[in-house]
Amino acid sequence: MARFDVTDAEWALIEPHVPVAATGPLPRRVREQFNGVLWRFRTGSGWRDVPERYGAWSTVYARFRSWVASGFFQLLMDELIAEAASRGVVGLTLVSVDSTIVRAHHESSGLAVAGETLDALEQALTEEKGVPLPRQKAVLRVTRQRDRTTRPTLTRFVPRRAVGAGPGPRKPNSAGPGAG
Repeated sequence: MARFDVTDAEWALIEPHVPVAATGPLPRRVREQFNGVLWRFRTGSGWRDVPERYGAWSTVYARFRSWVASGFFQLLMDELIAEAASRGVVGLTLVSVDSTIVRAHHESSGLAVAGETLDALEQALTEEKGVPLPRQKAVLRVTRQRDRTTRPTLTRFVPRRAVGAGPGPRKPNSAGPGAG
């Protein structure tokens, strides 16, 4: 067993939830393949880099795809959290969010709405809170929508014919080059 592979105690919790065919036992190397999937996501490597001790990379990937299609990982997470809750060990340590890379569209920094809509929202907030909007705590950054009429219009792009591509298609019932 490698350093970060699932322990026997952990596997005892996971194994009952692993999907299997209607007939027959678990496949022979399913635990190694599960460890291979974990290794791949823990390291961030490609599937082709999964070590041979977990089986052929294509088999590990195929097993992962079938587990994803069956909803196995969501079921496993739900069952493990339920098990932890029954033991009284549920806490914020179960939450893990990796935010090393979070990409967002450049317009996601604020909500752009039309002026009339923004005015209506401001009025509704003032009425609901009973406090003028400038004195309320900021919760959401909202910007007025840009006027779409000031955008440059796109022109139709007509590609040039490639050099040496020939004279192009012939019209029906026309003589070709050299006819004469």
